[in-house]
This record gives sequence, C-alpha cells and structure tokens, in this order.
Amino acid sequence: MTTATVPAPRRFDLLYQTYRVLRRNKRALAGFLILAGFLLMAAIGPYVVPLDMTAHYEQRYLPPSLAHPLGTDYVGRDTFALIVHGSRDVLSIAFFAAVFTVGIALTVGMLSGLQGGMLDALLMLLTNTVLTIPKFPVMLVFATIFHVKDPVSLAIILSVWAWGGLARAVRSQILSLKEREFIEAARVMGLSLGHIIIKELLPNIMPYVAINFLYIMKDAITASVGLMLLGVIPFSASNWGMMLNLAIKQAGAIYIPQGIYYATAPMVAIILFQLGALFFAHGLDEVLNPRLRS
Repeated sequence: MTTATVPAPRRFDLLYQTYRVLRRNKRALAGFLILAGFLLMAAIGPYVVPLDMTAHYEQRYLPPSLAHPLGTDYVGRDTFALIVHGSRDVLSIAFFAAVFTVGIALTVGMLSGLQGGMLDALLMLLTNTVLTIPKFPVMLVFATIFHVKDPVSLAIILSVWAWGGLARAVRSQILSLKEREFIEAARVMGLSLGHIIIKELLPNIMPYVAINFLYIMKDAITASVGLMLLGVIPFSASNWGMMLNLAIKQAGAIYIPQGIYYATAPMVAIILFQLGALFFAHGLDEVLNPRLRS
C-alpha cells in the first residue's frame, strides 16, 4: 500500500528538493561531499593539521606513510600539511573572484537589459570586447603590472576580464523577463524600479547565477594556479599553484621518481575540486529547475 508524500513546508522547499536530488543523483552527491570536504579542510584544517616549515633535508621526498600521508617535499616538509594549509588561500581566491565576477556581470547585464538604447549599445560593445580578447593573457599582464599581496587583490585581477559571458546571459534573461505579465503588472501598479529588480527580476535569474558561481570558482582556481605556475605572482609555499611552481621549476620533482608524490598532490587536489564543482553544479541545476526534476 502506497502512502502520499507529505509536502515539505514552503520555507524548507529548497532544502527538501536539494535533499531529494542528492539522494537520487549520485554524481551530485559526490560533488557535494567533495566540496564540503574542501570547505571543512580550509575552515578547520589548519587548526587540526600542524605545518612545520623547517627544512629537514634528511626526510626529503619520502613516500606516503602514516606519518606523512602524501609524502614529503624537496626539503622534507609534510606534503599533506602543505595541501591543507594552502586550501584556505586557494578557496578564498576562488570565492572572491566569483563574487566580484558575478557582481560586475549582474550590474552590466541588468543595466543593459533594462535601460536599452545607447547605454545598452555601449555596454554590449564593452562586453563583446571583453569576450573577444582571451582572458588569460590579460590576467597575466594585470598580474605583472599590479602588485598582488593577498587573495582579494588576486581575485580582483581574475575577475576584471572574466564577466563577459555571464553579463550577456544576464542581459538575455532580463530582456525576456521584462516583457512578462508580472513585470508589466508591477509597472502598472507603480512599483519602483528597485522593487522590480530586487523582488521580481533577481529571484528569477539567481538560480542561473548560482550555478555559474560554481563554474567561475572552478575557472578562477585554474587561472590562479596558472599564474603562480608561471611565477608572476608571489604566494606562500603552501599554495597549490606555488607548490606546482616549486615542484616543476625549482625542485625538479617531475624528473625525480621519488618526487612524484609531491608534484602530483596539488594536481590531484585541483582536479578533485574541479570535479566536485562540476558534479554539484549539475545537481544544483536540477534542484533549481523544476523541468529537470520532472
């Protein structure tokens, strides 16, 4: 005998749908667990796993063991501790880059879609220029010219030339939404433009923006690691990009069989985060899009 499912309260509907999707979609569940693991590692890992930066040359390039789960680096430091302590910088850069990128894209896309006319033409000309020129060379130039001293300053550099695609998508969404009946009704009722933007338009485009937030974080990590690998951004030795830089350019770990664990550890961490973001974004799309759930 089957029983009817009791609907969740409206205020818990999003959490309930997320739970249902994660229970059914194993790939989304895996992505959620991976991202949650990285967030916990960045938040509490440095307090739990101590990092000794003292050189112990007699322990250089040790293989994985109970004492050193990922082996040791070229001066005998614990590779797992480096990964844990470096995760905070890496995720901070990715988060702030996504926040700045989404902020710019929302501003440009909504202004362009709502105002139209000359402002729309100028903003779309700027957006097309940003989309035409490859992002990474521009980021490389900015990182060389401007002084990078913390994750926020690096995130600003990563976001300056990364907002074009999302801005065009937001503009398209706004152009479609502003012709809908509920927007026309809000205008007839004399509601302010701010009310229309915050209460009517933003809730309809935020699911799309939330999914892109994860993709932007993923791309920001790739870009930041690439800049550090080239050596144009100075950062701590525990940052995953700097670990790759030291392993490949300075320590020559890729040419030493014993150094393979040190060289591949940051690569595996980056790949895992990328997979987690992709898998969870797929599940989030299903949560926020009722047509996919059906």
